[in-house]
Amino acid sequence: MNWIDIGTPEDIPLRGARVVKTRLGCVAVFRPAADEVYALADRCPHKGGPLSEGIVHGRAVTCPLHNWVFSLETGAAQGADAGQVETYPLRIEGGRLLLDGAKLALRGAA
Repeated sequence: MNWIDIGTPEDIPLRGARVVKTRLGCVAVFRPAADEVYALADRCPHKGGPLSEGIVHGRAVTCPLHNWVFSLETGAAQGADAGQVETYPLRIEGGRLLLDGAKLALRGAA
């Protein structure tokens, strides 16, 4: 895998998100709890809303445009909504957040 250093967990606000801009698109990195981080594509499949601007609750985020709710763990829409957001592996190593660049490259190749 090709891991990309994107900062520290503390760079992400608790129960919030930050956007990581790459050549292959934007990734929203969420921190629902002090020791948890998740990375998803930053576009809701419904209307393209920026998920990084949504409300983080539990292990989910609500799209700011039309209130679709997505699991931070799986990217799946919850409830009656149908849809999926791409997820990206993250790991913490030496206090740094590392994002899987290989999976991003696959997204760009599609």
